[in-house]
Amino acid sequence: MNAFIYCFSSEWLKKKHSAAAWLTLAGGLFVPLILLFARLNNKKELYASHTSGQLWKTLYTTGWQYMGILLLPLGVILVTSLFIQVEFKNNTWKQLHTTPKSFTALFFAKLAVILVMLLQCLLLFNVGMLLCGMVPAWIYVQIPLPKESFPLLMYVKGSLLFLMASLPVLALQFLLGLLTKNFLVPLGVGMALYVAGIIGVKWQYGYIIPYGYGALLFARKPGVDTTILITSWAVGYSIVFIAAAYLLYLTKRDKA
Repeated sequence: MNAFIYCFSSEWLKKKHSAAAWLTLAGGLFVPLILLFARLNNKKELYASHTSGQLWKTLYTTGWQYMGILLLPLGVILVTSLFIQVEFKNNTWKQLHTTPKSFTALFFAKLAVILVMLLQCLLLFNVGMLLCGMVPAWIYVQIPLPKESFPLLMYVKGSLLFLMASLPVLALQFLLGLLTKNFLVPLGVGMALYVAGIIGVKWQYGYIIPYGYGALLFARKPGVDTTILITSWAVGYSIVFIAAAYLLYLTKRDKA
């Protein structure tokens, strides 16, 4: 455990020197800021929305449609690919492997840092959505605070659901990042699979493409519990991809 904590701390420091940290911040706040700007520029509808009793539900649906379908999967692709490439870019794999830490600790520490960045992104998104509903009332005196209280449980459940949908994307990008020194390869494959996932949303077997899970969570198919279907496949894919990446990392002769 001490070895893992040491490795995690070291990897956490590395993220400060990559674009991944800034992408996490921008990805979490981008949608709430856009929605807030749009609301502030549509003052006529603010009073009605704040007194409707449906403000938080409306913001939740609108916010996650943009975040879950577009920004979250693309952000995971970019952040994971960028973070894995830090060692290749700085040519520090050999230096890393000379430290008295096991490959297992190093592997899962890197994976954990990316997962924590994903959690940070989701936390920033939820805080941003809360501010998106509150700020207009702070700026315009005639606009009351939202009639209903903030449904924290609904937002937490939604975040966990989209977190699950993102895990196979993170795991596969992690695997692809370990396979090649060329940043464009995992990025290109990830983007191609994302496009395939979006195109396959209306396909009967679209759930076999994990990059479209964010969009599939909004799809309604008769007689199918989309949530259970997607989370089950997401867990299965994540386990398979992480196991494959772990075995690759342990057995790869040239880890530099």
